[in-house]
Amino acid sequence: MSHTLGIRQVQKQKTRQALLDAALGLLEEQSLSSLGLREVTRAVGVAPTAFYRHFRSIADLGVALVEEALGSLHPMIRTTVSTADGSGQRIERAIELIADHVAVYPAHVRFIARERHGGVQPVRQAIRDQLSRFGQEVRDELAKDPESADWDDDDLLMLANLYVDQMLITASLFLEAQESPEEERERVAQVAERQMRLISIGRRHWLD
Repeated sequence: MSHTLGIRQVQKQKTRQALLDAALGLLEEQSLSSLGLREVTRAVGVAPTAFYRHFRSIADLGVALVEEALGSLHPMIRTTVSTADGSGQRIERAIELIADHVAVYPAHVRFIARERHGGVQPVRQAIRDQLSRFGQEVRDELAKDPESADWDDDDLLMLANLYVDQMLITASLFLEAQESPEEERERVAQVAERQMRLISIGRRHWLD
C-alpha cells in the first residue's frame, strides 16, 4: 500500500510541476491576470478539474511561481553577502549571480518583473514578501560589517533595500540584453557595478 501511495505522490508532484511549467511558458506572452485555467490544463493535457487538486485558483498558482522563482535565491544571496571580502567583492559576486540566474531562468525573471506591479494582488503581495525577506537577510549580513557599528536598524534596512532594488533593476536589464551582443551584457554589468559602488560610497558617508 505504501508503495502505491508513493507512486501516486510522485505522479501528483509531476502533474503539479507540469502545471507550473505550462503556466510559466504561457506567461511569456501574457500577464497572469489574462491567463485562463483551461489554457494551462490544455497545455498539460489534464482535465480542468485536475487543476484544483493542486491549486485553489490561478492566483494560487501564481504565488507558487513566485516561490519557485525567488525562494531558492535566499541562501545564495546570504552566502554572497556574508562570504565576500569587502564591498567590492560583494558587488562583483552579486552581479555575477544575477547574470547567471537570468541566463538560466529568464522566464522566471520575466514573470517577476511583469507581475511585481501586475493585476493579481496575492501575487504582488507574495513578491513584496519575498523582497522584504531579501532586504532583512541582507541587512542582517551588513550589520556584521565593521562600518555598521554606529548604524541603527532602520538605516541598515534602508541600505539593504537599496541593494535589493538595484539587483532587481540589473536583472531586468540583463533580461533585455539577453539576445544582444556580448558587449551589451558587459555594459549592463559595468553600469550595475558603478551604481552599486555609488551606494557603497554613500554608505561610508551617511553618518557624516
